[in-house]
Amino acid sequence: MKLFGKVKFSEHFLGVVFAGIYLPYIAFQDDFKFIGYEEAAKYKKTKKREWADAIVFAVIAATLIRGLYMEAFTIPTSSMEQKLLVGDFLFVNKMAYGARIPNTPVSFPFTHHSFPEWVPIVGGSQSYTDLIKFPYTKLPAMGDVERNDCVVFNFPAGDTVALEHQNQVYDQLVRDYGRDFVWNNFTIKGRPADKQENYIKRCVGLPGDKLQIVDTKLMINDAPAYFDENAQFTYKVVTDGTGFNEKMLQKKGITTEPVQKISDYGEYELTLTDEAVEKVKQFSYVKSIERNIEPLGYVYKFQNQPVFPNDTAYNWTRDNFGPMVIPAKGMTVELNLNNLPLYKRIIHNYEKHELKVTDGKIYIDGVEATSYTFAMDYYWMMGDNRHNSLDSRYWGFVPEDHIVGKAVFVWLSYDAQLGRIRWERLFSLVH
Repeated sequence: MKLFGKVKFSEHFLGVVFAGIYLPYIAFQDDFKFIGYEEAAKYKKTKKREWADAIVFAVIAATLIRGLYMEAFTIPTSSMEQKLLVGDFLFVNKMAYGARIPNTPVSFPFTHHSFPEWVPIVGGSQSYTDLIKFPYTKLPAMGDVERNDCVVFNFPAGDTVALEHQNQVYDQLVRDYGRDFVWNNFTIKGRPADKQENYIKRCVGLPGDKLQIVDTKLMINDAPAYFDENAQFTYKVVTDGTGFNEKMLQKKGITTEPVQKISDYGEYELTLTDEAVEKVKQFSYVKSIERNIEPLGYVYKFQNQPVFPNDTAYNWTRDNFGPMVIPAKGMTVELNLNNLPLYKRIIHNYEKHELKVTDGKIYIDGVEATSYTFAMDYYWMMGDNRHNSLDSRYWGFVPEDHIVGKAVFVWLSYDAQLGRIRWERLFSLVH
């Protein structure tokens, strides 16, 4: 651009950020003429201009790297423990499954969907505009999502959120309190797919897989599924009245979750791996230890139908679930009122069809439907901390256009409870 006499900061900014639009535009201007290397060399930048150029270049480069190649994430919850711990900082490879072109490309740099709360004036406000929207498109992939990958994805049920309770599923709030109460008391916001919260879980089910959970045991295609040695469940532990020292348990690596006291008669709830169970059994004051299992038809005291498909016709629980088949692109299913709860979010929310039920008949885009063919692949995600993970068992399938990338390695890990860096986890690969 300098060789053609374009030296202003605004011109260079447009030429870099909007090259595909701005360069063809100026190429047809009458004053756009080659001035030669000697004339271009006479132009010298001021110190302010050098700083401005350096900052803008750094922001653009970092935004491109973060958006299309590699991004750092942190683990805020214990849903993947003990494989991934609270305080782990990860690098996620976005090219692994094909980097997505952003649906909403115009946003403030280095923010996701909102400004941090501590930013004056705009703290907590939306940091993007949806005036410009792109359809789902992705770059060529290095490979496909494989069963048991640790995958980062946009939270599918986060397409609508109550801003005052962003850590809760909006649909569940409506089921528990009613739509009128939720809309009258909370601020409701819709979000495009790329601005929904980032989650990380293990992909246990691929498109076309048959999935079932029997007494906490995951079955894929009628065979026992992979179970990570660090995966854990909650257990009811009965002692002779002796309590547990949480810091001692954490230092010995037995558990990272708080110990829950169930009663004054030596009954506790601990979150444990299989290896940790054997360690706890060796404690002289432990009388019994039993895994918590919710049977089919288990009644949840404080939530209304929290387990997918969130319908009274299904008596599934987190520990006894299915069987069902995960939808695949091009797969056709018979559609009726019995199985509609499984697919209604796919049809309406993910594949954007108008869905109505009138006089016992199903209508899609105004036409009566007795079958449906899926336009995308879908995945089933579960946390390794099986009794403390908000995953597909509660809100269903993950569409292919919500997949962000593959967790690669932990570059830093900080244990806030013990106030130390976990040196042994630095630069460890995520298998």
